Amino acid sequence: MSRSENIVEVSEATFEMEVVSRSWQVPVVVDFWAEWCGPCRMLSPILEKLAVEMGGAFRLAKVDVDENPQLAVRFGVRGIPAVKAFKDGQVVAEFAGAQPEARVREFLKKIAPTEADRALEEAASLLATRHWAEAEAAYRRAQASDPNNPVVALGLLKALLAQGKGEEALEIVENFPVGSEIVVAEKLRPLANLLVETESEEDESEANELDALYRRVGFLLRRGNFPAAMDGILESLRRDKRYRRDELRQVMLAIFELLGEDDPLTREYRNELAAVLF
Repeated sequence: MSRSENIVEVSEATFEMEVVSRSWQVPVVVDFWAEWCGPCRMLSPILEKLAVEMGGAFRLAKVDVDENPQLAVRFGVRGIPAVKAFKDGQVVAEFAGAQPEARVREFLKKIAPTEADRALEEAASLLATRHWAEAEAAYRRAQASDPNNPVVALGLLKALLAQGKGEEALEIVENFPVGSEIVVAEKLRPLANLLVETESEEDESEANELDALYRRVGFLLRRGNFPAAMDGILESLRRDKRYRRDELRQVMLAIFELLGEDDPLTREYRNELAAVLF
């Protein structure tokens, strides 16, 4: 869409048609401003930039309160800048005062999610309900729209690990986008390493018992059998707490991170892990 289709000047005469009626088709964000208002000159360019950037996810309607005082009175505007979002003819969200771009983005995301936002929401829902393969597909769609989003990368990483796809998961960890989510990604790295190391079909006949058990844990994780895999980790730690220099404990913690702190398996096996180690 062009800039003119995304941003319109609205008056008291056109407000009903351009804002109220149009909001049944697409969210309309109204920017109440005035030429003399310093904070307005800070906020308005941000809103206009995002209206163009988001390509029609919402429409920006600009109301000069000096020229349209009745609209300001009608909607209780006591100070400017004031922003009100309309959906289905009603105000559904608002804020007052100049805001940084990041906060404006969050505000707009709630009332006018983009296709990428919807894809990410779908992916997160699938991940939470343990539909691992479907979550992977949804995160890949989201990644196609936003390849450097660390939230998307972390979700895809978890979906891959839950399916035992170690090499793909490790590649994501190695090339993780900048963001605080990298801390969680690094916690998951030991699990990815184990899956990669145990993917090959090596002859286990010459391996010692602990090495064979280690490979068995990898096999069980690739099959999605988390309880049996965690039992194997506990058994290995009972035999040798220092086996592979604390690697198995880190793998167990990575599984907890993957499943989530509220998962019954996490609660059960965290207690068992503590009993074995201490």
